[in-house]
Amino acid sequence: MKRIYNILAVLHLFVGVGALFGGFGVIIDPSGKALGVTTDILKSGPFVDFLIPGLFLFIFLGIFDIIVAVFAFKKFHYQAYLSGIMGLGLMIFIAIQCIILDTINILHIIFFVLGLIEALFALVLALKTELFPFNLLKRM
Repeated sequence: MKRIYNILAVLHLFVGVGALFGGFGVIIDPSGKALGVTTDILKSGPFVDFLIPGLFLFIFLGIFDIIVAVFAFKKFHYQAYLSGIMGLGLMIFIAIQCIILDTINILHIIFFVLGLIEALFALVLALKTELFPFNLLKRM
């Protein structure tokens, strides 16, 4: 189980650091020009600029993911729940982003898969601990 905690910690740290940089970039310049994008790609969505998505990216997928990474390194008892929430949150964020932008690129696929991996490892961790009602894998 130590390996699962370490894998989750690295995944959360990777996603968190990337989200901090991406979120900060559009918070300081909501037009997106500093990152090489324009608000034209938001025309079919509810946002006029990147400020709100950038805040969500910075806080939820950045700061929270780094906090969850620290908890994973410390092997927090409820890590399965935290990692599951963050993995599902990342997948939902990417899905909504693809819908709003009306496009899918390789980074969307990569980060959606990372969220899926986080969620699956969280499920395995829950199954191996007393967090899951049936303790199926703990008996193995």
